[in-house]
Amino acid sequence: MSKNFAITGAAGYVAPRHLRAIKDTGNRLLAACDPKDSVGVLDSYFREARFFTEFERFDRHIEKLRREGDDKQIHYVSICSPNYLHDAHARFALRVGADAICEKPVVLNPWNIDALQELEQESGRHIYTILQLRVHPALMALREKFQKEKAKTKKNICLTYITSRGPWYLVSWKGNIERSGGLTTNIGIHFFDLLIWLFGAVEHQEVHIAAPTRTSGFLDLKGARVQWYLSIENSDLPAEIMAQNKPTYRSITIDGEEVEFSEGFTDLHTIVYRETLAGRGFGLDDARPSVQLAHDIRASRPIGRTADSHPMLVKLAL
Repeated sequence: MSKNFAITGAAGYVAPRHLRAIKDTGNRLLAACDPKDSVGVLDSYFREARFFTEFERFDRHIEKLRREGDDKQIHYVSICSPNYLHDAHARFALRVGADAICEKPVVLNPWNIDALQELEQESGRHIYTILQLRVHPALMALREKFQKEKAKTKKNICLTYITSRGPWYLVSWKGNIERSGGLTTNIGIHFFDLLIWLFGAVEHQEVHIAAPTRTSGFLDLKGARVQWYLSIENSDLPAEIMAQNKPTYRSITIDGEEVEFSEGFTDLHTIVYRETLAGRGFGLDDARPSVQLAHDIRASRPIGRTADSHPMLVKLAL
């Protein structure tokens, strides 16, 4: 039986992945909301969905549907709004009797998770999140390999993620650390979740540089030592990537060997949706470690370069 969906942040960058996932899993989108009205993408997926630029009217419409019976009631709210609104929109979903499927980060602060879990217990509904790297086939195989190995020494990891952005980025909500959580949260949290999922809990962390357009540090996990570097600076892209006119470079090396996972990203949201609808979604407890880590990094004072710094930071003129 198909489920009824509503979506917040319908004009955002990530919304099409959610719209596709809703459609590909055989479900219906009844309502969408965004203060921006550039939502022509809805026609490609759900032409008949009602659209609202005012959250108050969207809220009222969802409440109206709730009173019209299960055929009309919203069963899931997909949350694609800016990061600082995720907490409020998850609360909204529970209040109208729906489960939430929330983009990363599910919230900005770990104590927000505590409050949401209380609301889950009171409402009987659930908040799920998108941790799509956990369903990437190559990374799932890698985790299974590590679990079988039971290594006695920690692995050495080098994480590099550079995704070039223009001046608009810092002007938008993404450039406001109170709204986005900064680079660590906005572009790094999936990778931090992946590393904790692969190598275990954080034992120590330090930040070496923290600027609006690049940040870097070191993690000591249960099973790995991690040098990490996140950047939106075009000048940080490797020459071969710039020569190919590609805006993004992602690399994870384990003991000097590159992990190949550049392919297979296109349908990960659909896989997460399918798992969530089958009762195997990623909940708040799954999201907590990376939310805690991102918060801790955000609250840390940068200590400058050390012997554990990422190679790119060593080369950078500070």
